[in-house]
Amino acid sequence: MSPEKSPRKKTIPECILLLHDIRSVINVGALFRTADAVGVSRIILSGTSPAPIDRFGRKRSDFVKAALGAEDSVTWDTIEKIIPTIKNLKKQGYRIIILEQANNSVDYKKVSLLKNEKIVLLPGNEVDGVPKKILDLADTIIEIPMHGIKESLNVSVATGIALYRLLDK
Repeated sequence: MSPEKSPRKKTIPECILLLHDIRSVINVGALFRTADAVGVSRIILSGTSPAPIDRFGRKRSDFVKAALGAEDSVTWDTIEKIIPTIKNLKKQGYRIIILEQANNSVDYKKVSLLKNEKIVLLPGNEVDGVPKKILDLADTIIEIPMHGIKESLNVSVATGIALYRLLDK
């Protein structure tokens, strides 16, 4: 889908948000709103992540309620196979950044982007996170340190924090 774009207020790094197996339509809708707010150039939906349009080509009312129109302002598409897509994006020069708690993850505040660097941000899903075969393709794995008793944040909240940190310089 190619929405009409309004001019960005400032130049930000090119960023694709890759949503793989994000189960909740509310989370995906919220991620569309955040993507619009921070200037993500494209969202790719993969696996079980719900799309704004149902299988009959109609807008999903539950999605529209969460996205508040961002489904029309952010370019998005769906893919069948995530591994070849990630490999292709790497060949195109994108840095693959995965937001996930892992043995080799680094504090998200310690990651900076190079000038004109293109990135893909892939957050872990609500239940299982990112599968190892996808983690192995990451250039960088980032996490948000948790200081309370909970082990993680909601995926849309965590992704919003990471996007603003990475892109809003």
